[in-house]
Amino acid sequence: MDFKIVVDSSGEFTEEMKADPRFESVPLILDVDGESIVDDETFVQADFLRKVADSPNCPKSSCPSPESFRRAFDCGARHVYAVTLSAELSGSFNSAMLGRDLLLEEKPDQKIYVFNSRSASIGETLIALKIAECEEAGMEFEEIVQAVEAYIASQNTFFVLENLDTLRKNGRLSLVKAFVASALKIKPVMGATDEGTICQLDQARGINKALVKMVDYVAERTADSANRVLAISHCNCAERAEIVKEGIMARMKVKDTVILDTRGLSSMYANDGGVIVVI
Repeated sequence: MDFKIVVDSSGEFTEEMKADPRFESVPLILDVDGESIVDDETFVQADFLRKVADSPNCPKSSCPSPESFRRAFDCGARHVYAVTLSAELSGSFNSAMLGRDLLLEEKPDQKIYVFNSRSASIGETLIALKIAECEEAGMEFEEIVQAVEAYIASQNTFFVLENLDTLRKNGRLSLVKAFVASALKIKPVMGATDEGTICQLDQARGINKALVKMVDYVAERTADSANRVLAISHCNCAERAEIVKEGIMARMKVKDTVILDTRGLSSMYANDGGVIVVI
């Protein structure tokens, strides 16, 4: 195997990626009221969303261990890459770096690089696909690292949440603000900073108006769209994701599109009805 791409389970996989042994997902662990849920192929979104909705407590997550990354990296491939959640949001990047160091102690000549996505969810998916594209084009390892880091710096991430419960439960939104937002049906339009932190870009009364505003931000902030892939992940709202796709494509041309349902970690934060756009 010439290369392998390891992605923490915040990143969704297409059906083609799932069938390709060059891609591997390393799961995070989710926790709802003391019950541990592995974010792998056994994850059932509907059951998880029901448990989160029924719980007064904030769901939690823990990143993969350094050893789990080391095992994934130790695969015999000439080039190994990892893509993790933003280092500003999770310990996954640091864990992958420790896993890399563990493997290099055993195999100091192994070429391995860990990418901090500065994003999450389907943003990681796009990065993994970009790495594969560069590898298949015959680029050298160092060239790929440089090209993909530049690609990460050019990415934009946007999302709209239908449900603010997780933000309220984890203290990112006060009880009063959450109540007012719920009562007035105010939905935040969120984005990622260049450093990979979360910021609020705007807000609107009602989910549909918020989605329209998000489409506006996508169109305004995307340069050279015809050469970019539009990726949308959604939490249990495929029809809404399609509407967002149509709205964006009415405003600009793109190279390709990918729409996927969220995995466990992204389902925890996007919550039922959330939509994430990365381009």
